[in-house]
Amino acid sequence: MNHQKSEQAYQQAQQYIPGGVNSPVRAFQSVEISPVFVQRAKGSHLWDIDGNEYIDYICSWGPMILGHSHPMMQQGALEAIDAGISFGLPTLREVEMAKIITSAYPAAEMVRMVNSGTEATMSAIRVARGYTGRDKIVKFEGCYHGHSDGLLVKAGSGALTYGVPTSPGVPEDITRHTLVCRYNDIESVKETFSANENQIAAIILEPIAGNMGVIPAKKEFLQQLRELCNKTGAVLIFDEVISGFRVGFGGAAQQYGIFPDMVCFGKIIGAGMPVGAYGGKKEIMEWVSPKGPVYQAGTLSGNPLAMFMGLKQLGYLEQHSEIYQQLEQTGQKLQEGIQTILNRHQLPYQVQRAGSLCCIFFTEKPVLCYDDAMTCDTELFKIYFREMLAQGVLVAPSQFEAMFVSVAHTERDLEQTFVAMDKAFAAVKAAQGN
Repeated sequence: MNHQKSEQAYQQAQQYIPGGVNSPVRAFQSVEISPVFVQRAKGSHLWDIDGNEYIDYICSWGPMILGHSHPMMQQGALEAIDAGISFGLPTLREVEMAKIITSAYPAAEMVRMVNSGTEATMSAIRVARGYTGRDKIVKFEGCYHGHSDGLLVKAGSGALTYGVPTSPGVPEDITRHTLVCRYNDIESVKETFSANENQIAAIILEPIAGNMGVIPAKKEFLQQLRELCNKTGAVLIFDEVISGFRVGFGGAAQQYGIFPDMVCFGKIIGAGMPVGAYGGKKEIMEWVSPKGPVYQAGTLSGNPLAMFMGLKQLGYLEQHSEIYQQLEQTGQKLQEGIQTILNRHQLPYQVQRAGSLCCIFFTEKPVLCYDDAMTCDTELFKIYFREMLAQGVLVAPSQFEAMFVSVAHTERDLEQTFVAMDKAFAAVKAAQGN
């Protein structure tokens, strides 16, 4: 494929935008090639500015459940824009959005709209701290909750140490309140709580991790976290920015039958528009201003266009539960097809899936936590990614991201994907032989 225009665009972009992109993963640095610049997308395919066509498994990192530019989603969009896209005042759409979220997610008795997943997690933690009167929080290494200071941390030298900033500009005075534990390891959490008795405000985690590859939490792990929070008074927060409304209408909580005290959502509730939300039990959410003393605000929160698009998609998903069956079936076919190809090439890699989220880990070891994910061979992933891209299949340019399936992905898409994968893994196998 010719990517000349994309390469020229990237060179120009680097003069005006740090790194040439507005979010780091878009730079394709981990696969050491220039990014493709997108012209348009429709259904399960997108086209770059050079005219190359790709089967898209990024799906804007999750929200395009119905595929790109779904006809139903376009109906009424121009009228919504014509009526105004930002007022800084309440609209009925905000109320309707809150109703549909609280109906879908029983743990969210009340909900507040924000503008991103990062803002949702940041705000939820502030509310949990205000509600409990405690400062410390527990997160898990490998779970990403946005780029707010208190969450942009990694584990220290042991399970009981404070989190270490992962970025310059993040003060240690802030991260000292963040305790980092091991995903799917309840003992590390219990030890942390014992060492910080009556000091922990909340536990926050992705119930289905999607930012170190796809790693579903063990059900018993989530149940033990629930019981620990019940016992200690800490707030259990599920970050469902990726899993919410994708693995099921009630998110991962519904899938597991385990419900948090608070939940965070992202762009999926706006059908890809920049939006987010956090919600929880009424007694917790009533601590949010102006009802309560915990301050959080946003001029663009609940803006009419994002609410319109979100209501269209969530309303459609609510009325068509068969979509989730279709997503499950397509996800299963994708997983089984990948496994067949890996077996053919005698490659012992791990294929993990949660509904329409799928990931290939380039490691022989089952992946249950961040340390397991770090055993992946990222050099071989680069070969795989480049071969897939050359054959018109676009997956995330990182070993540690998910493949997202939409209802727009067809049998033909899967067949073409498997043909591309067969060639890509042949290249990987040849590289291993060297």
